[in-house]
Amino acid sequence: MTFLWLLEGIRTPFLDKLMQLITYFGQELIIIAVICTFYWCVDKRFAYLLGFTYFSAGLCVQALKITCRIPRPWILDPNFKAVESSLEGATGYSFPSGHTQSATCLFYPLSLYVPRLWAKILCVIAFLGIGFSRMYLGCHTPKDVLVSMALSLVIASVIWKFQAILLDSPKYLKQIASVLMILSLAVAAYALTLYHNGTLETRYAVDCCKAAGAGLGFSIGWYIERTKLNFDTHMDSIAMQIIKLVIGLVFALFIKESFSFIFGNSILAKMLEYFILVLWVLVLYPYLFCMLRRQLCNRS
Repeated sequence: MTFLWLLEGIRTPFLDKLMQLITYFGQELIIIAVICTFYWCVDKRFAYLLGFTYFSAGLCVQALKITCRIPRPWILDPNFKAVESSLEGATGYSFPSGHTQSATCLFYPLSLYVPRLWAKILCVIAFLGIGFSRMYLGCHTPKDVLVSMALSLVIASVIWKFQAILLDSPKYLKQIASVLMILSLAVAAYALTLYHNGTLETRYAVDCCKAAGAGLGFSIGWYIERTKLNFDTHMDSIAMQIIKLVIGLVFALFIKESFSFIFGNSILAKMLEYFILVLWVLVLYPYLFCMLRRQLCNRS
């Protein structure tokens, strides 16, 4: 808390807004949009690498959150106040930092992917800056941020090193999908067990089961796409790519916003929402534009 009190002493309205802007790039919406852009339009293989990194680390972070159950800084010290604008996005337990995990799982692989040195440096600055912003805003302690960043860096590095096995070899498709599926179900079962015995509040169980639903959707969607669909990201023009991306993102947002309205906000409903959302990204939408492309080719 000492470091957070130090940062609290240098807060200004300008820095508050700047750090809130920086922290926004670690939010779930940004990560999903970037993965969708790569997956549908640019480089499907790299999108899979991002997906494996993001969902694997997310499951680990969520499991640690409900295991350690460390409160937010303003609960640890009632005299401490976080920046007001950051409170809405500060859900769940404090340790480890989910925003830092998301940012590291996106920008660290990007730093390895992009060829230019200046771009690599910007990517590193991005996830370091987002981690710092979480402390400046008062949402996380240094331990929350550093552990999350270290865990994400380890997972991202391992997946990068063994990407040929994960992404190129058809030999282990079923085994890899099964491992991620079992891990997702285990995390969900763990959260539900803690919830039913009274250890975990509903909101904390929801966050964990959302990650499990997304991981489950990714494992099944990845296997189906690799074995049955195997779509091509290529389109005839940049304009068509942009249209394809916008339509896909609009429907993804529609699924996310309408699902709770129809099925409610129960733990299992939120888990199913994220499961379907990831299936939409990986399989359902690619299948639709593959069918559309086939029809257009037949007419021509």
